Amino acid sequence: MSDATPPEPGPDFDAMTRDIAEVPAVEVIVTVAVNLMSAAAVKLGLTEEGDAHKDLDEARKLVHALAGLLDASTTEISSFHAAPLRDGLKSLQLAFREASLVPDEPGQGPGEKYTGPVYG
Repeated sequence: MSDATPPEPGPDFDAMTRDIAEVPAVEVIVTVAVNLMSAAAVKLGLTEEGDAHKDLDEARKLVHALAGLLDASTTEISSFHAAPLRDGLKSLQLAFREASLVPDEPGQGPGEKYTGPVYG
């Protein structure tokens, strides 16, 4: 009789694949967008912890990626989904501009390549 506990089974990749196959593309796109928004908010210091996780370089990358995703998926997701995501993106872009010691020129901020200049 052995005292060793049996190893826990690894993730069931077949079940995970079946699960993701049942998710509509719009839901995947919106989920990714919300995750990018959340991560950008953390990196902008907009959470309860404030500056503890603030990193504007990382925030710039996340906001830019979010803008690219929304631009690329405009025709794929309905305005029902797109409108609040665009509003959130604009809020993040404005927060980035406010947090920057040396703000970017209009049209040069994160994601503005896709959205055009963002003004308050």
